[in-house]
Amino acid sequence: MTQQGVRWTADQVLALAPDAASRKAGSKLGAAGPWSEAGSSDEGTVWGLCAGSGSKPYQTVIDVADSTGPAYKCSCPSRKFPCKHALGLLLLWAGQEGTVPRGQAPDWAEQWTEGRRQRAEEKATTTGGASGTASPGDPEAARRRAERRAERITAGAAELEQRLADLLRGGLAGAEQAGYGMWEETAARMVDAQAPGLAARVRELGTIPSSGPGWPVRLLEECALLHLLDQGWLRRERLPDDLATTVRSRIGLHGSADGPPVRDRWLVLAQYDTSDSRLTTRRIWLHGSESGRTALLLSYGAAGRAPELTLPVGLAFEAELTAHSGAGGLRTTLGEQFTAPTPTATRPPGVTTPQAAAHYGEALRADPWLDSYPVTLDRVIPTPDGEATTTPQRWQLADADGDLALPITLSPHSLPGLWRLAALSGGAPVTVFGECGHHGFTPLTAWPEGPGEAVSLCS
Repeated sequence: MTQQGVRWTADQVLALAPDAASRKAGSKLGAAGPWSEAGSSDEGTVWGLCAGSGSKPYQTVIDVADSTGPAYKCSCPSRKFPCKHALGLLLLWAGQEGTVPRGQAPDWAEQWTEGRRQRAEEKATTTGGASGTASPGDPEAARRRAERRAERITAGAAELEQRLADLLRGGLAGAEQAGYGMWEETAARMVDAQAPGLAARVRELGTIPSSGPGWPVRLLEECALLHLLDQGWLRRERLPDDLATTVRSRIGLHGSADGPPVRDRWLVLAQYDTSDSRLTTRRIWLHGSESGRTALLLSYGAAGRAPELTLPVGLAFEAELTAHSGAGGLRTTLGEQFTAPTPTATRPPGVTTPQAAAHYGEALRADPWLDSYPVTLDRVIPTPDGEATTTPQRWQLADADGDLALPITLSPHSLPGLWRLAALSGGAPVTVFGECGHHGFTPLTAWPEGPGEAVSLCS
């Protein structure tokens, strides 16, 4: 994740935090006060002792040279990765030159680093050897398993169609009176049918009743999309191959990474996490400098634990990516990396707001269930919409050289990103990467006019 002489910014460090509380606590430990015997090596190890509540300081060591992201070890009892001590040590290391001097790692730090690197090499060797000698699985058994799952999904889709029909026959007002329990029970039935995509959409339906003015319209729209997905599965043999693959992906049968590997220098456009009670999902958007492709990397972690793959905004690296089938071909798998990610001044080319809306519309042809599409806006200015200068929910990104704009989608947790974007702009045009959808544009990263570093807008 680093090369000698290249340090991260504070934003890049804080992007590693598993949650907002860790970011806040780690920021407090980013000064020299609580640290002693801190140091770093040319091999990519950073270590230090942090004073805690006990008599012994916490031993914290970080391997920042790992190609998949930094690895951490701390003697504190926290179950978060990275913990606040690791974040604080990285902030200290990323700060003023000389705050964390170079030197020889102590035995406890060196033993851990050498041990994990040796295990990684052994794992790579074992995996490589096994891949050349392992016999293929029983294709007939795999076919039977796939058929059994398809039968379960078909039964679940048919049941869901009946439930949607009952809802519409009884009237949408009944959904408000029934409460969330009805939706959760239906979602559980879809999980039993091995259709996690249907289950997720049913749970989203359950959040709409009583969610504000116009909720019946939104509920009807989402019911129509769910009905369309159901019918797509039940009639998948009649669909074009690409659309059938997209339907399977939306149902929960994700395609494999079977496209040709694309080698490029990939710019990290954005990284953000979404969490529920069971899983943390990390989305990393990349842009290929030569191919011009936009790619999505997905990684997962158990609830309360950040996914392992970390690529902070503003870095670039050379690697191979392999596309998955379905869902527009945006999702990819990270293959061989040829260089370590390092800071770059490169930024992606941008488009106007009408072009962004057109790109989203074109993507909907291949995937009618697409909520948003990645796009970079060039020379836009964040401004309040109309006279609502004190209502942060009504902002827009206006073309600096035109008279059109895209509304900004906001939620309470995204407000800090809005103020960061407004401060970066100061009324001047900026370049903004984000996700453009039917609710508007969600800004994720911005660059100032002229030279300047990428600024993450994800809180």
